[in-house]
Parts: sequence; C-alpha cells; structure tokens
Amino acid sequence: MAVGALIAAAVNAIPMALGGWSWYRWHPSRLFWVLLRIGQGAAVLFALAVGVLAAAGHTSSERLFYLYALLPLAVAFVAEQLRIASAQTILDRRDLESAQEVGRLPESEQQVVVAAIVRREQGIMTLSALVVVFLLLRAAETAHGI
Repeated sequence: MAVGALIAAAVNAIPMALGGWSWYRWHPSRLFWVLLRIGQGAAVLFALAVGVLAAAGHTSSERLFYLYALLPLAVAFVAEQLRIASAQTILDRRDLESAQEVGRLPESEQQVVVAAIVRREQGIMTLSALVVVFLLLRAAETAHGI
C-alpha cells in the first residue's frame, strides 16, 4: 500500500508544482486543472483500494495510516468549497454584488476581475494539492503490515 500512496502522491505533486509556478507567474493554466482532477482521482482510487484491503482483512498495524489515507478526500472537498466561495470574495472586495455587475464593467476591468478570481481559485487548489501530497506521503510512511 506504500507504493500506492507514493504513486498517488507523485500524481498530485505534478499539479501542485505546475499550479504553484502558474500562480506565482500570474499565468492561468488549463493543464493545471486537468492534472488536478487526475490527482484527485488518484487519491480517490487509493482510498478505495485501502477500503477494499481493509474489508478483506489486510490492515495496517499503524492506525494513523487510515487517517492519512482518507483525509485527502476531505481536504479536496473543503478546498472545492473554498474555491467556490473565492469568486464571491473577489466580488465583495470590489463592491460587486453579482456576476451580472461584472458584466456591466468595462471590458478591461472585467478581465481584471476574472483574472483575480481564476488566480485565487488556482492558489486554493494548489495549496490543497500540497496538503494532499503531504498526507499521502505520511500514508506511505505509516503503511506497515499491508
């Protein structure tokens, strides 16, 4: 199971690195979002494999392993909620009540607002990938006896 955790961590490390670089350079990346979803899928597959092995009686002697194996799913869920709320945060900062108000702004200002929202969303999801990588590495470290 340690190998599965390491593979899932490596798959999540790619969007983490790309997202961090893109965020730092203020350059949104579509590839980041594709790789992020693949990484999230890898974390789900790993959690499912852990569940199947546990149900089959193959358990880790280290109980923390299960926390590290399953927490990436919770982290991804919370990050998605924060990502959804991030757009409203940007709008509130600019005293805009809705996306319709953004549509009434001059095009150059619309682009600035949209870029700020995308950058914030990418930053949130990059940080979530960082946490997921850490948790999966800890899962690999505590996967004794499986």
